[in-house]
Amino acid sequence: MSIPYVKRDEKEIPTLYVHDKPFFMRSGEIHNSSASDSAFLDEKLWPALRGLNLNAVIVPLYWELIEPTEGKYDFSLLDEIVASARWEGLKLCFLWFGLWKNAESFYVPAWMKKDTETYFRAEKVNGEKMKTISPLCTAAVEKDRRAFTAVMRHIKEIDEYENTVVVMQVENEIGLLGTDRDYSPAANVAFSRPISEKLAQTLGKNGTWEEAFGEDAGEFFMAWHFASAVETIAASGKKEYDLPCYANAWLRQSPWFPGSYPSGGPVTQVQAIWRAAAPSLFTFGPDIYVPYCADVMDDYASENNPLFIPEIRKDAVASSYALYAFGRHNAVCFSPFGIEDLALDPSQLDKPPMDLMIALNIDPSAFDITGSRDCLAATYKLLENLEPLYLKYRGTEHLRACVRHGETDYSAFLRFAGCDIVVKYGPRMSGKPLGCLYVIEPEPNKFLLAGLNCSVEFHAKPGDARKLDILRMEEGRVENGEWLCGRVLNGDEQMTLRFGDLPETRLVEMYAF
Repeated sequence: MSIPYVKRDEKEIPTLYVHDKPFFMRSGEIHNSSASDSAFLDEKLWPALRGLNLNAVIVPLYWELIEPTEGKYDFSLLDEIVASARWEGLKLCFLWFGLWKNAESFYVPAWMKKDTETYFRAEKVNGEKMKTISPLCTAAVEKDRRAFTAVMRHIKEIDEYENTVVVMQVENEIGLLGTDRDYSPAANVAFSRPISEKLAQTLGKNGTWEEAFGEDAGEFFMAWHFASAVETIAASGKKEYDLPCYANAWLRQSPWFPGSYPSGGPVTQVQAIWRAAAPSLFTFGPDIYVPYCADVMDDYASENNPLFIPEIRKDAVASSYALYAFGRHNAVCFSPFGIEDLALDPSQLDKPPMDLMIALNIDPSAFDITGSRDCLAATYKLLENLEPLYLKYRGTEHLRACVRHGETDYSAFLRFAGCDIVVKYGPRMSGKPLGCLYVIEPEPNKFLLAGLNCSVEFHAKPGDARKLDILRMEEGRVENGEWLCGRVLNGDEQMTLRFGDLPETRLVEMYAF
């Protein structure tokens, strides 16, 4: 039996396979420190995830806990997480919190933190040493490589047959905050040299970093060196156990200059550099807390970058974005962050301080969990039941999805062969999902609709003089890809076809006369 892998299916759509079957991660990422204590895992975490209809969970692994003494590894916590996930019926994506987490070196072992000469820090232009170990510190990268390789070897030993662990994230939100690049002595020497031959061939550039990239030189320089370090780490681990690996990105966002977001991370503007330097990674995933989540998904989903969302806001709009991510962009993974919080009463939620959210460009409403649990659980269950139809129709003209993109986005227009659909989004409201619609056309002029906070109208094709009307509308549900009819709504209900705050499904057949 093969281990998990990513490959293009018969429709050329990059797909994660587990036990040689497509696996779509309807997931949630837990808080940074939730996996650091066995008692907390057993008493708080796993119970909080039940009932959400997850099939996977994204969980950190902490280098400082795995290698508390240099050269000696403790995998007891890792073993417990894998065993518990199996018991809960969940697959795992592990986050390797190694050298870098949120643009700093939070989770490196204490013995490395204290040895600042061997494991030197990045520096600002004024010589200020940062909390971030420089990616040009080969000694630190080598220690991370050894630790990650040991982790992958151990996962293979305990999990090669069961395939509980399906994906690995290598590091977390890499980059430098507060500076465009590392100005340490080693970095200055490297910055003055010509760019690598491989990068020159890839981008058609030559000369030093400044000669090749001008004002972007600092960020591009850091992208190359962070990506090269990640490649050293990931490639070595994959030689032991060849699980799919990816890197995640803190978004490039206002005020838009490198250092206001982590300079050197795999944002879209430098992904060509990352791809050249780190071929062992299958994708680069966005962490999304901004109001314009759909725009970010559109930017990160591309032919050579499968959409993998390891972190996204956890308010009620997450359900709408989940429908859009899978229905429009064939997502490999969708995962709201702090997923265990959905078990709390909204009034009990410990939100980040407002000044911190403002500093990090986080939309405060991203942490309002009002209505989120029930909506996400129902949405994930719907996506699970739609999966056979999804596999049949994705990548074809018979499946469409849309979601409200912003405050001035009021509607969508979806074209099908026999008629067109106008989707009118409801207003954005706190604690409510965004307007979205997921459409499958199993037969000409027959539509399976799943939606939230929107209304739907059908229109004849341009130039068709005939009138269009509903022949039959059914209320019902999908189970394992099969439509189960409930009420037939051929009366006043046809006057307005509307979806509310929880996902609903309708089967509608149209006719022209």
